[in-house]
Amino acid sequence: MKARVAVFADGDNIGAARAQEVLGTARQQGSVDYARVYLDVQRPSAWADQADWRLVHAGRGKNAADLLLTLDAMELALTGSFDCFVIASSDGDFAHLARRLREIGKRAIGIGEAKAPDGFRSACSLFVELEAKSAAAAVSVQPERCSKLDRQIRSVIAKHSKNGQGMALTRLAPLMHQQFGTRISQRPERNWRGYLSARPDLYDLDAKGTDAMVRFLPAGFAGSELADLA
Repeated sequence: MKARVAVFADGDNIGAARAQEVLGTARQQGSVDYARVYLDVQRPSAWADQADWRLVHAGRGKNAADLLLTLDAMELALTGSFDCFVIASSDGDFAHLARRLREIGKRAIGIGEAKAPDGFRSACSLFVELEAKSAAAAVSVQPERCSKLDRQIRSVIAKHSKNGQGMALTRLAPLMHQQFGTRISQRPERNWRGYLSARPDLYDLDAKGTDAMVRFLPAGFAGSELADLA
């Protein structure tokens, strides 16, 4: 009889482009009867297009997805009939979960990228490293769309982002004008929300509100040159 496999993906750490890769690896361990990805479902995400996965809303906040994923995994391990648990993430904090699963007799498989720390790798029964994607494959927008202005925006967001949560949208206008002399009112979009929303491959933008944050998407800028920012 095949082992029953439960798959838990950290949607804040592993991109949807890896979804089928993760499932393929998990299926080598047995029958995948449970596959969930944890993220803020109120933000646009390509994970929503992955029919084999159930999206679980973890809300906003640092480590929100990690905490809910860990709680659900341990609850299933203690009450369900699963033999193998797959943790798809490169986050070293999941070493605690992997170790605890093994302590109660479960097989813990880690799946992540090269950046995954040794502590997480060694805590797993087996760790499978995802192959690196080439820069050419990672680019999700046409080169002409990743303009000099976009690279300037990226530099400002990167400088003022806090804990990977991005920066306040309300700060973008004054900072872009101060550093680069940019006036968004002189562009067809007329405002920053309109400009950023029209480029979903480059930016992740919160819904409207005074505390809305904006983040840049690294894959969209892969291979772009930053030398002409000045």
